[in-house]
Amino acid sequence: MKRIKLLLIVTSLLCSAGHTHAQQQVMFTQYMFNQLAINPAYAGIHEGISTSLLAREQWVGFDGAPSTQTFSIHSPIKYRSIALGAVLVRDKIGITDQFGAYFSYAYRIQLSDYSKLSFGLQASFNQYRVDYSENIYNDPNLANQGINDLSPNAGAGIMWHSDRFYLGVSVPQLFSNALYEGGEGAADPDAKLVRHYFVSGGYVFDLNPNLKLKPNILFKWVQGAPFEIDINANFLIKDIVWLGLSYRSLDSFDALFQLQITPQFQLGYSYDFLTTTDLSRVNSGSHEIMINYVFNLKSDKIVTPRYF
Repeated sequence: MKRIKLLLIVTSLLCSAGHTHAQQQVMFTQYMFNQLAINPAYAGIHEGISTSLLAREQWVGFDGAPSTQTFSIHSPIKYRSIALGAVLVRDKIGITDQFGAYFSYAYRIQLSDYSKLSFGLQASFNQYRVDYSENIYNDPNLANQGINDLSPNAGAGIMWHSDRFYLGVSVPQLFSNALYEGGEGAADPDAKLVRHYFVSGGYVFDLNPNLKLKPNILFKWVQGAPFEIDINANFLIKDIVWLGLSYRSLDSFDALFQLQITPQFQLGYSYDFLTTTDLSRVNSGSHEIMINYVFNLKSDKIVTPRYF
């Protein structure tokens, strides 16, 4: 019963209810290797057709725990200064299902021989479904209640980047939309999407010919929720193996492992050790798997691994 009570509390906080708007944007431990979901200006950064699959199983061993799958693709448009991208997301937690489609447009300006400034716009559509009748108590008062809403939104971002660094600012969810009960019902005043603000940055340092260090940082702010920060450090060994550690405030410590099979092909895995006491007692952490492949656009082969 304690697990179910905790599940209902977490579901309401993360997905639909509460005047203390919690983090609603889907987040990943390996965000530093694919930031398209949080910043549309990231589109085209790899100078090829970049495709990624990611699956995240959160709070393993906890009934109704979050389960997320995403597919993303983005690419610069040949002979033009623009790039296009798309992200598909399916996110389920407890009695809540979210299906999202995000479409990105980026305009890129060459600032120097080594860096670009990218301006991004995003259009998104999210379907939110909450069926309160699925709760374990089978409360008859909830039998005909729920949320079923298709919500359009928009986002914007800017990113300055080169092969060695990036700095980005984004608001992927610009509009605060109310969710509706049953599709045709009235808006629920407690179920509302709110703006999310992100600031991210990273840099690659050469420690010696066979070892590189890439620190990353991500600031997250949502109105009515605590300010959050992700701090990460990844080591790249012989341009093949990435080993990293992260700290996510109010949430977890994370271990990351990526294998650069070829300069174009990357596999990644991360494990989150929860620091939230109540949750850590009833689950064994979170697992995340990522696959990324970059198809060549130019006749020249990709000969060095991507760092971001």
